[in-house]
Amino acid sequence: MRNFTELDMYLFGQATNYEIFRKMGAHPAKDDNGKKGIVFDVWAPHADKVALIGDFNGWNETSHMMTRLTPLDMGIWELFTPDAKEGSTYKYLIYTKDGRKLYKADPFATYAEVRPETASKVYDISGFKWSDATWMKKRAAADPYYEQPMAIYEVHPGSWKRHPGREDDGFYTYREFADSLADYVTEMGYTHVELMGISEYPFDGSWGYQVTGYYAPTSRYGEPKDFMYLVNTLHKKGIGVILDWVPAHFPRDAHGLADFDGQPLYEYEDPKKGEHPDWGTKIFDTGRHEVKNFLIGSAINWIEEYHIDGLRVDAVASMLYLDYGKEDGQWVANKYGGNENLDSIEFFKHINTLITGKYKGVVMIAEESTAWPRVTGSAEEDGLNFSYKWNMGWMHDFIDYMSLDPYFRKDNHNRMTFAMSYNEYEKYILVLSHDEVVHLKCSMINKMPGLEGDKFKNLKAGYAFMMGHPGKKLLFMGQDFAQYQEWSEERELDWYLLENPQNKAINDWMKDLLEIYRKYPAMYELDTSWEGFEWINANDNFRSIFSFVRKSKNGKKNLIFVINFTPMEYADYRLGVPENKKLKLILNSDDPKFGGNDSKRKVTYTPEKQECDGKDYSIAYPLLPYGVAVFTY
Repeated sequence: MRNFTELDMYLFGQATNYEIFRKMGAHPAKDDNGKKGIVFDVWAPHADKVALIGDFNGWNETSHMMTRLTPLDMGIWELFTPDAKEGSTYKYLIYTKDGRKLYKADPFATYAEVRPETASKVYDISGFKWSDATWMKKRAAADPYYEQPMAIYEVHPGSWKRHPGREDDGFYTYREFADSLADYVTEMGYTHVELMGISEYPFDGSWGYQVTGYYAPTSRYGEPKDFMYLVNTLHKKGIGVILDWVPAHFPRDAHGLADFDGQPLYEYEDPKKGEHPDWGTKIFDTGRHEVKNFLIGSAINWIEEYHIDGLRVDAVASMLYLDYGKEDGQWVANKYGGNENLDSIEFFKHINTLITGKYKGVVMIAEESTAWPRVTGSAEEDGLNFSYKWNMGWMHDFIDYMSLDPYFRKDNHNRMTFAMSYNEYEKYILVLSHDEVVHLKCSMINKMPGLEGDKFKNLKAGYAFMMGHPGKKLLFMGQDFAQYQEWSEERELDWYLLENPQNKAINDWMKDLLEIYRKYPAMYELDTSWEGFEWINANDNFRSIFSFVRKSKNGKKNLIFVINFTPMEYADYRLGVPENKKLKLILNSDDPKFGGNDSKRKVTYTPEKQECDGKDYSIAYPLLPYGVAVFTY
């Protein structure tokens, strides 16, 4: 029998074999006589010979030699054997032309041994009984997707919760994690989860950003079908699932992709292009069609086989710039003499156009930290065609401002207003991710100035500003109850803090903000247009007060946010309002449910014909220290 056909080879060479994962790797098959077994295919064009070794043959290095397929000799090696079966552990033994032997895991494996072991495992991912048809239909109909709510809960499965005292690190399985996570996310009101560290990786401390298995859910938490159960469970609760995906680089581990067949294959051959000096990793050669096909196939595999709703593409800037993280003499200019990686530009246009066009409702999100133009612009307009871009500029400005003593905020007022000056250029996600609460950067609560009580009031004000500001949202786990410790992959979150009234108040505050976010279309319909946002007063820097309007498409149930970023009380505060309509107070930071003392605040406010903030009408509203008020009209 022959599994990998001449047509497969041709398409692979054009980077258009979009179902490559159904041919490469290990798959159940029958030979020409109907005998059952497993067929293995691997790409190793520089190899002299390739052997299949595993527990099924006692790791014999000569008994199962693979055949190099012709006539289109692309370096595809294939072997059918009835000796291997589901659960078999295996590697490819690459005999190099200079006489070395390399023991490699399968780049297309669907499952792997639990680290620190490094072999691949035969696993048939077909046959899972999905029950998320309602979600999948809703996802496909959510067009335009950027007019839908998106509040993302970023989570690292291995440190969300753990079983104490177990020798296996106490990890929750995918199935245990699924049920617990779905309940929590549903209760809080997030619309999506973003999962870190799902693609197989060897080192826990990399958090999953140095991948060796681009087609395999990590075995730390169970089998591939257990991961399917996780996605299915979240979908049935109406929660979307986004995966971190890392096409920028890969580690040097001996069993991985580096120098796969004795020479650079998946990476650029020139080390000035093929290595990250700061990270100690290899850079994918996105100019090589087969490598590009490998990455595109990985993305499609997660979407088709695991029903993933989006990919957050890590370290996009490192792919776009040839000199990223490099000094003079460490990089090679493109053919025009510039620092743009033309291969990666074409790759992003290809994969983003393909996926967002073929899979309606699936999003591609760029973690891109520079001012590269048109990251979310269409390919027809020379954009990269991502669905969204992380707004790293907003994040840095926000954290810098929030970390200041309130006395100095008046001189840094523009940090909080600047993002609106470029908001229309891209489709943004506002992020407070894991990267901001590690490596001595402090947790979100400990970034806040002042004594403990003021820290919590600051954080409430900051979260209100984030949720009210245009852009989709992302918050890392633990920050919605003000965890004190920095995050570590080695321990679970400090859930016991929810017994502390102040931490519980922050959790309830976020829950109410998320409810408002989902309930009012003004919060998400017009994120990328000035039609959906208006400053009431963007220049009240002396008092460090921000006031703005979020508008819906039909002009109904608009929202007004007022946020005081100082410990000063303004009993005579007056707010200009856009229209002579009654305002209803729907969120008050000093409500007793959030740890405040304001139980008698009135709910309805009637504008008076008194000019304020350039408006003909206004209301009087006593604004408390660090006070937040949200009105609807």
